[in-house]
Amino acid sequence: MGAVSKPAEQIEIALLLEAIYQRYQYDFRGYSLGSVTRRLVQAQHHFGCRSLSMLQEKVLHEPAMLPKLLDFLTIQVSEMFRDPSFFRTLREKVVPHLKTYPSLKVWVAGCGEGEELYSLAILFREEGIEDRTIFYATELNPTALKKAEAGIYALDRIALFTENHRNSGGRSSLSDYYTAAYGAAVFDKTLRSRAVFAQHNLVADHVFAEVQLVSCRNVLIYFNRDLQDRAIGLFKDALVRGGFLGLGARESLRFSRHADSFADFAPTERIYRRTASLAADMELGHGLA
Repeated sequence: MGAVSKPAEQIEIALLLEAIYQRYQYDFRGYSLGSVTRRLVQAQHHFGCRSLSMLQEKVLHEPAMLPKLLDFLTIQVSEMFRDPSFFRTLREKVVPHLKTYPSLKVWVAGCGEGEELYSLAILFREEGIEDRTIFYATELNPTALKKAEAGIYALDRIALFTENHRNSGGRSSLSDYYTAAYGAAVFDKTLRSRAVFAQHNLVADHVFAEVQLVSCRNVLIYFNRDLQDRAIGLFKDALVRGGFLGLGARESLRFSRHADSFADFAPTERIYRRTASLAADMELGHGLA
């Protein structure tokens, strides 16, 4: 069988993504083409399909295939306290501002399997503001969301989590927050007692709460420019004026049409602050957050 030409492969990808959207209302059409191509080719080989068209046929006619394919299209790659300097900056520079609010709401967008949520819950507990905070942990992939809610991680990952926590300025031992058993670490269920877990699609869904902090790290890198703008617009509309947005190390607001609604707060760590940019909001046709 000859190699599939690149144009033919691109047509197959476009048709497959359109089929997923039309059949199941999951919209990956605006995701980065390079990232989507790699993931779909991996899925094609994993499921023993000779072509992406065959993968499309299976997805359309075998509904049980969808959650399996979502595991490829929404690859979960994270760790607790990932990029410790980000969390140290949150602890030292952002938390003092958050402490001025009588109650707090935090949106962990694209929470994956929950590493970011538990990192923030631990940090907020150590800084004495957990008991006045509600965490919204949202994720497109329902399988990942269930894992986030369970809070169970392989024990061989804990050494890295522990090192990251220590380097982030942790005020205790990470071992205070989990129980080890049968090769897994089960995190204290009280860490998620103030968390709301929900499916949410940054591509299609809307703002659901007013929040003081949005953490959406290493998600936007998988979106094209239009989808990045849409997501940042959601974060802008969700944040109170003076609220904070944390992005991943390779993400930026620099080229976003919503950039004027934010000020650099800790640019090295990709932390931004929502400004009272009335002119920018009116020009873009949005109300104030």
